[in-house]
Amino acid sequence: MAEPPNPPTTGDRAAYIAAAAKLLDLTIDASWTASVSDNLAVLTAAAARVAAFPLPDEAEPAPVFEA
Repeated sequence: MAEPPNPPTTGDRAAYIAAAAKLLDLTIDASWTASVSDNLAVLTAAAARVAAFPLPDEAEPAPVFEA
């Protein structure tokens, strides 16, 4: 299994935040940029752990139950 990519650096996160905000037509106040970047770092690390979890080839998705 391939190793997950390295988490983005602070500069990469800032560029991603700026690009995503523009794409989504969001205005992010400059005072929130550091908090958004920190949150993105945490989410990226969590996603890397999930992506790195090995699953056997015969694993199937769980069924969806609706009421």
